[in-house]
Amino acid sequence: MDPVTISLAVGVASKAFDAIKSGFAMGRDLEQMSGDLSRWMGASSDVDQAEKQAKNPGVFGKVFGGGSIEAVALQAYAAKKKLEEQRYELKMFLNMTHGPQAYDELLAMEGKIRKERQETVYKQQQLRKEIGEAITWLIVAVVISGFVFLLVSVWANRAQAYVDVQPKTFILRDEIE
Repeated sequence: MDPVTISLAVGVASKAFDAIKSGFAMGRDLEQMSGDLSRWMGASSDVDQAEKQAKNPGVFGKVFGGGSIEAVALQAYAAKKKLEEQRYELKMFLNMTHGPQAYDELLAMEGKIRKERQETVYKQQQLRKEIGEAITWLIVAVVISGFVFLLVSVWANRAQAYVDVQPKTFILRDEIE
C-alpha cells in the first residue's frame, strides 16, 4: 500500500470513529452503529495490512522503492498508533455503556471482518502484486535475452567478415614437387 492509501484508510477510520462517538453521545445502540463500526474496523484492518506489506515488500519494492518503503512504514506506524488510541477510547465507551462483554463482542466482530477482508481483498492485492512481479521478471528476461542475441549476432557477423577478408591461398600440388 502506498502512503495515499494509508491516509485514506485513516481518514475513513476517523470519520467512522467520529460517527460512533456522536452515536454514543446521542444514546444510539451498537446495532444502529454497526455500519460505522464496520467501516472503522475495515479501515483498521487496511492499516494493519499496510504495515505488514511495509515490513515485507516484494523484490522490486526492495530494489526500486527504497525511500518509499520507509515512508510507508512510518505512515503505517503513525496510523496504527492513532487507531490504537481510537480503539482504547471505543473500549472505554463500550465498557461504560454496555459492560465489559460488549468489547469482547466487538473484538469477535472485528476478527470476523478481518478474516473476510483477508480472504477477499488482501488475497486479490497479493495476487496482483505477484502477477506484476512475474510480468516484470519476464520483461527483464526478454530484454536480457535480446541483448545477448544482439551481441552474438554482431560477433558472428564480425567473425564472418574477418573470414571473408582474409586472402585465400591455395597450394597447388605441382608447385610442391
